[in-house]
Amino acid sequence: MSAITWVLLTPLVTALACLFSLRSSGAQRFFAVGGMVVLLGAAWALMQEVAGGTVAVLRFGNWPAPFGIVMVADVLAAIMVLVSAIIGLAVVVYSLVDIDPGRQRHGYYAFLHFMMFGVCGAFLTGDIFNMFVWFEVMLISSFVLMSLGGERAQMEGAVKYVTLNLLSSSLFLAACGILYGQTGTLNMADLAVKARTFMSPELLTMTAMLFLAAFGLKAAIFPLFFWLPASYHTPPVAVSAVFAGLLTKVGVYALFRIFTLIFTHDVGFTHGLLLVLAGFTMATGVLGAMVQFDFRRLLSFHIVSQIGYMVLGLALFTPLAIAGAVFYVFHHIVVKANLFLVSGLANRFAGSFDLKKLGGFYAKAPLVALLFFIPAMSLGGVPPFSGFFAKLALVQAGLSGESRFGPWAPVFVAVALGVSLFTLFSMSKIWAEVFQKAAAGTDPRPAQVPWKDRVLLLGPVAALALLTLSIGFFPQYFFGFAERAAAQMLQPEIYIRAVLGPGV
Repeated sequence: MSAITWVLLTPLVTALACLFSLRSSGAQRFFAVGGMVVLLGAAWALMQEVAGGTVAVLRFGNWPAPFGIVMVADVLAAIMVLVSAIIGLAVVVYSLVDIDPGRQRHGYYAFLHFMMFGVCGAFLTGDIFNMFVWFEVMLISSFVLMSLGGERAQMEGAVKYVTLNLLSSSLFLAACGILYGQTGTLNMADLAVKARTFMSPELLTMTAMLFLAAFGLKAAIFPLFFWLPASYHTPPVAVSAVFAGLLTKVGVYALFRIFTLIFTHDVGFTHGLLLVLAGFTMATGVLGAMVQFDFRRLLSFHIVSQIGYMVLGLALFTPLAIAGAVFYVFHHIVVKANLFLVSGLANRFAGSFDLKKLGGFYAKAPLVALLFFIPAMSLGGVPPFSGFFAKLALVQAGLSGESRFGPWAPVFVAVALGVSLFTLFSMSKIWAEVFQKAAAGTDPRPAQVPWKDRVLLLGPVAALALLTLSIGFFPQYFFGFAERAAAQMLQPEIYIRAVLGPGV
């Protein structure tokens, strides 16, 4: 079987195994961890398969595209699957301590793997309608994970989350209907060929705006981001971490895919609009973060802000800009998930997410302080951490003069640099409140946490911190993959020929 098959079958089979093991906590935990290890191995095999520039295609039933269902893996898709598997494994190990037995009995591990099934499917699908189906698998699973436990704050957050995402799905489905009605196909490679032939430029642009609204909601782009900071801080930390790392990036991936493959007929308008939205997303997200004193709400606003950097790279639409955006996505998934896991450590040791009620961690838990410092400085773009190189690539792309937006590109580069300073200020506020000041009211007591639990909690955080350091110390290795992904996206004929055949 191909690596694509293993990537898709592993989370599905694992989820079913966990469902059939609901009465046995030990069996669930075994299947959950083992399934993520296998998924990581399959994702690594897929990365090796496409790393040289090959586009892997899996045709179900051997039906040729565009008549049959196809799954497609280029370098971008393989990168997204690999980093998703890394985060999934880190979160499932952390969950062994963080998730209570009640949630485990009600299917936490099963729905976590169902969500991973939807995430991987969305990254690998070659059909725009099947992307809608994978999104719904992901949405249903994530809604269950968010509401599992039934706490009041969770239910309030879950209702906001699912309502706005259902609106996004409705827009998505309407846009799919327009495309199919005009072209007779929903295969993305076939759409790239037929859309400009069967659709007027005006109708194509209108359809692009529907997809922008649909995926913009899922990616939390300005002004459609308000649901995220209202919901991501409500579930258990392990759930918040996997949501923060992966869910909005599925929306970003979808934007990357359609605005490099299908909607490139009027780059001046579509990508110019993306450029403006990127600037507002960066600015509003960081301003919201600066006034927060709840650890996870502050980090949630920063998710919004950092999404703006990714969209900035797509909007500039040059090889360096898109490579920088892909590099930024990889770096941010690792860093943001890790910061949420660190917030869980603070809560477990001191019993609160309120920054004003925390303090003293530098003296009482120096390892936790170090594990926060690494991803925090990376998020702020401090050299030599990974965030510095991600932002450097975007800045160079904006100032190179290659973008078609001429004198406007440096304006948004200036916004990005200013937002980076405010991000560093926010991280400094967390450092001052949680680690530097004396303990306020409650005293951190890490020694009271059993050593086995400490290993399971600190191990994933330390592993992600080491990965962040590796990205920063060896950026040329990781950036090489980002450049290959960008090269493929800017030459859509590579994707089209792999799916439809060389005669297209």
